[in-house]
Amino acid sequence: MSASQAVASSHVMNTYGRVNIALSHGQGVRVWDTGGREYLDALSGIAVNTLGHNHPRLVPALQEQIGKIIHSSNYYHVPGQEQLAAKLVELSGLSNAFFCNSGLEANEAALKLARKLGNDRGYRDPKVVVCEHAFHGRSIATLSATGNPKIHAGFYPLLGGFIRVPLNDFEGLLRAVENESEVAAVFFEVIQGEGGIHPARMEYLKQVRALCDERDWLMMVDEVQCGMGRTGKWFAHQWAGIRPDVMALAKGLASGVPVGAVVAGPKAANIFQPGNHGTTFGGNPLAMRAAVETIRIIEEDRLLENAQRVGAHLHQRLREHLGHLPGFVEIRGEGLMLGVELDRPCGALIQQAADAGLLISVTADRVVRLLPALIFTEADADELVQRLAPVIEAFLATPN
Repeated sequence: MSASQAVASSHVMNTYGRVNIALSHGQGVRVWDTGGREYLDALSGIAVNTLGHNHPRLVPALQEQIGKIIHSSNYYHVPGQEQLAAKLVELSGLSNAFFCNSGLEANEAALKLARKLGNDRGYRDPKVVVCEHAFHGRSIATLSATGNPKIHAGFYPLLGGFIRVPLNDFEGLLRAVENESEVAAVFFEVIQGEGGIHPARMEYLKQVRALCDERDWLMMVDEVQCGMGRTGKWFAHQWAGIRPDVMALAKGLASGVPVGAVVAGPKAANIFQPGNHGTTFGGNPLAMRAAVETIRIIEEDRLLENAQRVGAHLHQRLREHLGHLPGFVEIRGEGLMLGVELDRPCGALIQQAADAGLLISVTADRVVRLLPALIFTEADADELVQRLAPVIEAFLATPN
């Protein structure tokens, strides 16, 4: 069945504006559609397929685990949870982890931690400081924390308890909380992904860390998209040399198998007690094995260093080929999380790039988002630019 036939007969809810492509299989950084056409994958499932597709060491590990046990329930100890938690604690310098199924659930758990802390302190109306243009998920709580009116539309009333401030404006943050006595946490993405690839400045991260220490707030970071090596560090906040109290992870944690995690430091690790939070599928043996193996392969193959080197090369090549074009604004990001901002809405580039054999996304209306797998090479980066640059040049040459 072709992609167009699948769309015509679909009983799936109409929740996505899909490109008319149905993918069949992948190998490394390439995928093929059901018609046999090949694409260079510069999206990796929106930062999910950390190790690309059909990785020769990940797949056998998953096959072995499927042959043992997939799900057991959190009534019982899951050895893989202990193994993954210990590794995340080692990599982050934090102390405990909770496992769920997605970034939304990880962010929801972080917000519950902040609410519980506020309640434990006797606050009548605990507040969480969040950022404009943020994206934290589509549940009612994470939607309310998200700073995008387009995503809010149709789902009012939103939850209260949020104070919204601009990212990277420390003085604005101070003004916003000047008369607030019941703030429990500050919560933000270290690099805003859906918001257009906007990184938090290193000095801002340090200032927020110091403020949270001074006022005994939780510093909570959403690393769902920018974590797990994507920027060339395990976690993007590590570039600033700081340590949060709560960190939400998902997407690339298990290279395609659904998993989320909340990793907490001493200030937050014991807020939840039995009965406060839980999940049916979270932390299942298959997801834990996938995450443990993903981390092991990243370490063995030195993929953090690769993300830094190839990301810098890709950034340079994009600038060389696009920087002179009328309509080009700037390139932002770190490592293999890059955004190319144009001066006009460019959603049409998703299909146009696919027609050129390249998978990308567009976010915040005007930003071409590139999130290739951490196994990307400099040759892959060159090919990406060779395919993308003519498409953008032709798009910008077309009258608005």
